[in-house]
Amino acid sequence: MSSRGSWIYLAGALCLGLTSAGCVPALSDPPREVNKAVPERYTAPGVASEESATEVRNDGELLVNEFFDDPHLNALIDSALEHNQELNIVSLEILIAQNEVLARSGEYLPRVELRGGGGVRREGEDTTRFEKESNDGEYLLGLFASWEIDVWKKLRNARSAAAKRYLASVEGRKFLVTNLVAEIAEAYYELMALDNQLDVLRQNIEIQQEALDVVRLQKQAGKVTELAVKRFEAEVLKNKSRQYFIRQQIVETENRLNFLAGRYRQPVERSSLDFMQAVPAVVHEGVPADLLENRPDVTQAELALEAAKLDVEVAKAQFYPSLEINAGVAVQEAFELAEFPSSPWSLAYGVFAELVQPLWNRRGLTAEYFSANSEQMQAVFAYERTVLTAFNEVANQLSMIENLETSYSLRAQEVERLTESITISSNLFTSARADYMEVLLTRRDALEAQMELIETKGRQMKAMVKLYRALGGGWK
Repeated sequence: MSSRGSWIYLAGALCLGLTSAGCVPALSDPPREVNKAVPERYTAPGVASEESATEVRNDGELLVNEFFDDPHLNALIDSALEHNQELNIVSLEILIAQNEVLARSGEYLPRVELRGGGGVRREGEDTTRFEKESNDGEYLLGLFASWEIDVWKKLRNARSAAAKRYLASVEGRKFLVTNLVAEIAEAYYELMALDNQLDVLRQNIEIQQEALDVVRLQKQAGKVTELAVKRFEAEVLKNKSRQYFIRQQIVETENRLNFLAGRYRQPVERSSLDFMQAVPAVVHEGVPADLLENRPDVTQAELALEAAKLDVEVAKAQFYPSLEINAGVAVQEAFELAEFPSSPWSLAYGVFAELVQPLWNRRGLTAEYFSANSEQMQAVFAYERTVLTAFNEVANQLSMIENLETSYSLRAQEVERLTESITISSNLFTSARADYMEVLLTRRDALEAQMELIETKGRQMKAMVKLYRALGGGWK
C-alpha cells in the first residue's frame, strides 16, 4: 500500500473512532451540583445576635498561642505537634499521596527505553539433505520510545485527580491537628478540675474529722448516742475512699496528655490554683460562610469532590480512541559465529502511530463510568454532610456556652447558701436545736454543690475549646 493510501486509511479509522467515541452511555440519574448555601447566622431566625453585622469577627482564625494564654498548655500542644505518633503517620500518608501525583505525571510523559540483547541459535544436521551444522548469532541494541497522545485529557485529568487527593490529605492532616489541639486542651482543663475537686474533698474531710471529734465529745457527755458517732465516722470514711477514685482519674488524665504529647509518663505542669478564677474567653463565631474556608474537613471534602469529578472525566475518556506513537532506532544483525566480529551491522529505525478504539470491552468501561458517577454523587453528599455537621457543631457550642454561663452563676449561689447553712446547722446542733442528721445532710449537700460547681467550670472551659475547634481553629 502506498504512503498516501496509508494516511487515508489512518484518517478513515480516526473518523470512525471519533464517531463511535460519542457513544458514551447515558446516565439515568446524573450527579447534581453540590449545594454550598449556608444560613447567614448561627442563631435561629428572629433571634438577635450580640455581634453586629458590620463588626463580624471569627476567632477560629486565631493562632493557637493567641487563643490559649496558658504557657503550660501551649507547651503540651507544641510537644504533640512534634511527637504525636498519629500525626506523624498521617504526615507519611501525605508523602504517599504526593508520590501518587508523581506517578500520574509520569504516565503523561513519553516512555523511553534502552534495550540490548543477544543470543546464539544452533541448527542441527538435516538428515534428509545432510547439510552441515551451523551456529548463528544475533544481537540488538537500540533506543525505543512510546508516547500516548493525551487527546481527551484522560492522563492529565488522572494526574489532576491525584493532585486533588494529595491536597485533600494535607487538609486531613490539618483537621487532625485541630482535633489534637482541642483534645489536649480539654484534657488539660479536665485535669485542673480534678485537682480542684481533690483539694475540696481533702478540705471537707478535715472539716468532717473535726465535726466527728465534736460528736465523740458530745457522746461522752451523753448529749448524743453511739449512732451519731457511727454516722459521722461513715461519712468521713466515704469521702476518704472517694479521693482515691479522683486520684485514679488524675493519673489516667495525665497519662492521656502524655500520650497525646508523644512521651512517656511524667508530671504534667498546670495552673490548677487559678482554675476557679479563670474566665472562659469570649469566642467570636463570625458568620457560617467562614466555615467553608476555615474548616479543614470542609476543604478536604471539597477537594475530594473535585477529584471525583475528574475521575468521571477519566472514565468517560476510556470510551474514546487512544492514539499512541512508537519510535525506535537500533543496531541489529544476524551473523555466523565464525565471521564475528567482522560481520557487517545495520542500523534500523522507524516511527509508528497506533489508534485504538475499544469495541468489545464496553460493558466493563460502562461499569467503571457508572461507578465513577455514583462516587461523585457520594462526594456531593459527603461535602454537604460535612458542612451541615460543622454548622451544627458551632450552633450547639454557642448554645452550650450560654447555658453553662447561667448554670455556673446559679450553682455558685447554691454553694454560697449551703456554705452558710453549714455554720447555721453546726450552731443549732451545738445548742441541741438540730439533730446530727441535719448537720450531716447539710455538709453532704455543700460538698456535692462544690464538686458540681468545679465540674461546671470545667465544662465551660471545654465548651470554649470545642467552639474554637468547631470554627476551624487550631491548625494554623
